[in-house]
Amino acid sequence: MTKGENMTFANKIAASAGAAGLALFAALPVWAQEAATAVAAPAAPAAEAAAPAPFVPTAEMVNKGDVAWMLVASALVLLMSVPALALFYGGLVRTKNMLSVLMQVLTIVCVAALVWFSWGYSMAFTSTGSPFPALFGGLDKAFLAGVDVNTFAATFSNGVYLPEYVFVIFQMTFACITPALIVGAFAERVKFTPLIIFTVLWMTFAYFPIAHMVWYWAGPDFLHAAPTDYGLLWGWGALDFAGGTVVHINAGIAGLVGCLVIGPRIGYNTEPMPPHNLVMTMIGASLLWIGWFGFNAGSGLEANAFGALAFINTFVATAAAGVAWAVIEQIVHKKPSLLGAVSGVVAGLVAITPAAGFAHPGTAIILGAVASLVCFFFVTTVKKKLKYDDSLDVFGIHAIGGIVGAIGTGFVANPAWGGQGWIDYTAPVAKAGEFDLAGQVMTQIWAVGTTVLWTGTVSLVLFLALKYTIGLRPSKDVEQEGLDLAEHGERAYNM
Repeated sequence: MTKGENMTFANKIAASAGAAGLALFAALPVWAQEAATAVAAPAAPAAEAAAPAPFVPTAEMVNKGDVAWMLVASALVLLMSVPALALFYGGLVRTKNMLSVLMQVLTIVCVAALVWFSWGYSMAFTSTGSPFPALFGGLDKAFLAGVDVNTFAATFSNGVYLPEYVFVIFQMTFACITPALIVGAFAERVKFTPLIIFTVLWMTFAYFPIAHMVWYWAGPDFLHAAPTDYGLLWGWGALDFAGGTVVHINAGIAGLVGCLVIGPRIGYNTEPMPPHNLVMTMIGASLLWIGWFGFNAGSGLEANAFGALAFINTFVATAAAGVAWAVIEQIVHKKPSLLGAVSGVVAGLVAITPAAGFAHPGTAIILGAVASLVCFFFVTTVKKKLKYDDSLDVFGIHAIGGIVGAIGTGFVANPAWGGQGWIDYTAPVAKAGEFDLAGQVMTQIWAVGTTVLWTGTVSLVLFLALKYTIGLRPSKDVEQEGLDLAEHGERAYNM
């Protein structure tokens, strides 16, 4: 956050929903009267209350350990996109479409980084210059105007700051991976150029507003003086530590809309379409898990105990989900599969994301296992019943896992079950708030519903507009030949 401006901010140990600001009072000094004052002279009036000096963050409030950790965490999150997600998705498609998926993910990451620099950061993490500051920010920091090595971004602790560039970088990596997740829902049947156009528009009208609504707030040293300076869902008190709504539900719902608008692959449900390289998928899933430690533990914005809590929860919830999926397959199919195990691992990673900094490790394990069970049901049963072609189960794992995790956060954050509760940042010094289990769960449900409605509407409009203008889907001949040669003039393998 820039000196002297309202601080903007991400992730979310938790929010106090619209509480009134507390005034800072200065003592009222009374000037002593001189001894020679005339006897009848009236007493001097009390001086008016002195106005407190505005808070200004300084370089002394920056911890080098926090900076080092956040830069490492940013690199880990970028690793999740390239190469992890690209390899994970690439191994799941057929050989003739392998290169196209790699190219789609890589290009989306490149484009998203530039869009984030140009207007994304400003839309997500400012509130000035916007007609609807609770929904999205303005363009005051477009092209990082006013951001330099002497501006700062708040953490979740009073008097602790990061260089603003560090915060911009960390959040940029989230903006890069989110639209890249979407492509798995309609892999093997989308044209390259319309996909990139969709990415730019979807980030502008879906990702940035949702990120703003969930993660924007004034910062712990400023919110008490600006008690309404926050995004809509933050103000409601929705808890989302690292992106259950912003990243996974957002991308998963967009993917579902896309696969419905584009339609199923030629031969879907009539010919086999097995993954061409599960070894590559296993490598991608493993790198995703490693990168996710930066994704979740980094979302606390400091190298402290809450980062460690998010780290261990990311570890054990994911492990529980992977085991749960394998056990379910053993019961249902009599054979646990590698594809099932990595699907469970990703489901666990998705589900713990919003709860990583709130849950006790014991409840994190339960959340991971429950998410694995629910995602298994959607991937293997619901998809077949409804006959939609979610190619790589973006909806079944990211949207459904994100919904389970987001609502589950309302339960696992309960201090009575070892959770961290929520922090009241409207006080000059942040303090623990009173936790209401039923109220928090209902708030989480409202946050999920808002995200689904917002991104579903935006995605539908964009996909339909592109479908009926420049077209989304390649010709039948191109799709049957494979996108690698037709779209990119290359093959993934030349043997």
